[in-house]
Amino acid sequence: MASHGGAGDRFERKREKEEAHRKQLPGADDEPLPPPVEPIHSDAKPGRNDPCPCGSGKKYKQCCAKK
Repeated sequence: MASHGGAGDRFERKREKEEAHRKQLPGADDEPLPPPVEPIHSDAKPGRNDPCPCGSGKKYKQCCAKK
């Protein structure tokens, strides 16, 4: 039987991918990562007759309110 190396090649590719990912992570001697940025939340919804926040120029009720 001829071996095409399917399982062995797949294992090698996975191992190389994991090693490349580990190189991007900070090590014990590296400076720690900054804290994650807090997302900006807007509690105020636009009124039905206000311009749509998506920037289309339409009224909110004719644009994103229908979605």
